[in-house]
Amino acid sequence: MRILVVSDTHRDAFALREAILKQPTAEVVIHLGDGAEEAQEMKENFPEKMFLMVRGNCDWGVKIPIDGDITLAGKHIFYTHGYTYNVKYGLYEAISAARGRKANILLFGHTHYAMTDYQDGLYIMNPGSLHGSQGSYGIIDITDAGIVTNLLKI
Repeated sequence: MRILVVSDTHRDAFALREAILKQPTAEVVIHLGDGAEEAQEMKENFPEKMFLMVRGNCDWGVKIPIDGDITLAGKHIFYTHGYTYNVKYGLYEAISAARGRKANILLFGHTHYAMTDYQDGLYIMNPGSLHGSQGSYGIIDITDAGIVTNLLKI
């Protein structure tokens, strides 16, 4: 299973559409906040894909949760924008929350800096901001052989 992970689109529906089109085999799109409006638009435009969304600190008045978790292809994923876990100051709170939920994968945004890591059984990814000339997104492939994370430029 391929999962497209995006964050911080900040009203850049064009970049979000491009990322979705560049990953046609992605069955699931996870939007990690600060772009709920365009995420909802893409959900309507790509009904064949599962869309999961959380609210970011710039998604004012949006009635979606601040974090979520789901099991896909047998792997438990905890996803959040990250501002409520203070990710700009370190990952301890977010990692603790993910471990508390027995997650295999932690996804967060907010910082606009793309990163991927692996710590003691937990895959960690921030896809960075999809908005702008240096826009980036993440891909997670879950197969029988395991989990592979990648960061790509738009």
